Amino acid sequence: MSKIAFVFPGQGAQYTGMAHDFYERFPVSREVFEKASRASGLDVAALCFEENENLNITEYTQIAMLTAEIAILRAVEESGIHSQVNAGLSLGEYAALAASGVMKEEDAFAIVRKRGILMQEAYPTGGAMSAVLGTDAQVIEKICEETDGIVSVANYNCPGQIVITGEEKAVAEASEALKAAGARRVIPLNVSGPFHCELLREAGEKLGEDLAEVEIQPFTIPYVTNVTAQYVTEPEQVKELLVKQVSSSVRWQQCVEQMIRDGVDTFIEIGPGRTLTGFLKKIDRNVKAFHIEKTEDLDAVRKECL
Repeated sequence: MSKIAFVFPGQGAQYTGMAHDFYERFPVSREVFEKASRASGLDVAALCFEENENLNITEYTQIAMLTAEIAILRAVEESGIHSQVNAGLSLGEYAALAASGVMKEEDAFAIVRKRGILMQEAYPTGGAMSAVLGTDAQVIEKICEETDGIVSVANYNCPGQIVITGEEKAVAEASEALKAAGARRVIPLNVSGPFHCELLREAGEKLGEDLAEVEIQPFTIPYVTNVTAQYVTEPEQVKELLVKQVSSSVRWQQCVEQMIRDGVDTFIEIGPGRTLTGFLKKIDRNVKAFHIEKTEDLDAVRKECL
């Protein structure tokens, strides 16, 4: 019997039309969009399905991505596929929380709407992020520490792919040092802020004020958090970890390795794109990796997993 993990991508994979076929085919998915619109005060279906400039702006991207992921998730569950553990990369962790029953959908949508706004406003100019390919994590950490200004690891995605974040000047200097140290490539990312670094600590603290009003539910399914790459076992840990997550490194590779150590042999990426499926193949080629972003993907995965 397979041990299944549902995993959810972060922002960057969004596109116009995501989850539209689920919205059309599954009433449970349409209901998710309606809940998201009520909770956020936005027309989330229009945001996701109609060409617009807002979809790639953080304050709108986050609510759109989360809605698409949970809409697909509910159709997956209704089709009889269930997980034994959940995890999500950055924003995707909120979909994992919903999948684990930790947070009501309405609360998740309201909080993520605020999270997007806070992160958009936190550091509007002067920040940067770059993907570093083909360099050992310890080398990257050392160069970040030795560089003047604020620069640190944002994401440990998979072997050979790490993202750095911080002040624009510091990221540029660290990037040059990394090239000199043998990095295969350093690619500046088109992002609206220096996510997952100490420059966003205040945004995380403000998010904590909103989280104080949210009721955390008892876990129905375990989940692994980005901040520690460990299972979260106590409901009272959740809010503190979500506050830290805004300005902490995303330890995605370590999250996946933890789940594999715990016996997970099948990963199902739920949401737009195949980013996490690509990372999985570089972390451990022995595990099964599926992705569901279209209804035909769901039909194919049902044949494999049921």
